Amino acid sequence: MNLKMENIPNYRLAYVRQVGPYGPANAQAMETLKRWAADRHLLTESAILLGIPQDRPETTLPENCRYDACIVISADVALDDTVEEGEFTGGEYAVCTVKHTTEEVQKAWAAVFPALRQSGYQPDNKPALERYTGKMIADGYCEICIPVMKTV
Repeated sequence: MNLKMENIPNYRLAYVRQVGPYGPANAQAMETLKRWAADRHLLTESAILLGIPQDRPETTLPENCRYDACIVISADVALDDTVEEGEFTGGEYAVCTVKHTTEEVQKAWAAVFPALRQSGYQPDNKPALERYTGKMIADGYCEICIPVMKTV
């Protein structure tokens, strides 16, 4: 697994939240967000989209799991009642690029944590995420980003 370390900045976000078991409904939330963004001409090649699972399924009941489909927006973007406003607190992340298929993404999620430990890092206590740009979406890729801290 090819991991690169990246300091991801803080972002202002517009997001759509899905509550319930992680799975196909997450994609529906992302499609709702992308329609909203496209209507406002925000879904460009350089747009940054984030999929952020807010809860861990091993400690949260499936019906209570929260998933945020997000787009990074500038300070001048006006919001309406279709989306919520939020802030992403950046930091140090291990990033790997994967083919955006269910199988490849699942394989990457299974491999990323052992690869982190071998690299001398451990997960930080913030949500992991999937990151997409307009170009990556067109090319069929995404990035898995895991918040990290150096092990002592």
